[in-house]
Amino acid sequence: MKATIGVRRMESGRILVVEDEHIVAMGIKKMLKSLGYKVTGIASSGEEAISKAESTFPDLVLMDIMLKGNIDGIEAAEAIKNIADIPIIYLTAYSDGKVLERAKKTGPYGYIVKPFDENDLHSSIEMALYRYGNEDKQKIEKKY
Repeated sequence: MKATIGVRRMESGRILVVEDEHIVAMGIKKMLKSLGYKVTGIASSGEEAISKAESTFPDLVLMDIMLKGNIDGIEAAEAIKNIADIPIIYLTAYSDGKVLERAKKTGPYGYIVKPFDENDLHSSIEMALYRYGNEDKQKIEKKY
C-alpha cells in the first residue's frame, strides 16, 4: 500500500538528498539550509535512498541519476514512488536522450542539469512542492 503524507506538507520543506559524491552532497545540503529547507538525510546509493525515504518521510527527494551501488537513481525513484507518494527532482550531469526518456517515465517533478546554482535549485523545489501540494489537495477533494 502506498503511503501518503497528506496535508502536513511544506512548513519549510523536508528534503532527502541522494548524491554519491560527498563534496557535491555537502554543497547541496548547504544550499538547502541557506534557503530554509530541512535536510532529512543524505544517501549515496539507490538502496540507501529507498531506506531513508521510508524512514525519514521527506517532502521531496533530490535524486542524482548516476549512483554507486546496484541500482541507479531512476530505479531508486521508481521504488520510492511505489512505496510512498513523494515528489522527486532529478539532479544529473547527464542530459542525453536515453537517460531523459527513462527519467520521464517515473513522473518526476523536475530535472536539473549539473552544474546548477542556488536559484535554479530553489525555483525547482518551490515549483515541485507547489505542484505536489495542489495535486494532493485535489486528491483529497475528490474523496469528499
